[in-house]
Amino acid sequence: MFTLSTAKSPTMQQLLIAYVTTLLAVLALDAVWLGLLMGPSYQSALGDLMLAQPRLIPAALFYLLYALGLLVLGILPALQAQSWQRAACLCGMLGLVAYGTYDLSNLATLKAWPAMLAALDIGWGVALSTIAGTLGYLAGRRFA
Repeated sequence: MFTLSTAKSPTMQQLLIAYVTTLLAVLALDAVWLGLLMGPSYQSALGDLMLAQPRLIPAALFYLLYALGLLVLGILPALQAQSWQRAACLCGMLGLVAYGTYDLSNLATLKAWPAMLAALDIGWGVALSTIAGTLGYLAGRRFA
């Protein structure tokens, strides 16, 4: 476990760089995942549940909030400990919890939520969060 009181505090510039890098990484990775790789699979599995076009304001709010969660819960402790491995583990854990909560809740409550889609989406959440959080950490660390 880590303690915040004895750890090195990152600067505001480091945190801003880490946040922007994380946000851009999440956006870019999700664009490839949803737009190129899995978009047709989601459409096939979910059919009429999906909108023709996503609602941009809720999507923007999600990405801004999720990048903030990665920063506060994963990257900040990793910058304090000066450990990219901590960033990867903590951000991956946040991805597991966040995407797991979403997909398992849908699996438990929606008639048409496929189990295979839930498993893929949870795996993607872990990978996305691990990669984006590690990139954010590395960018923030570079400006130490």
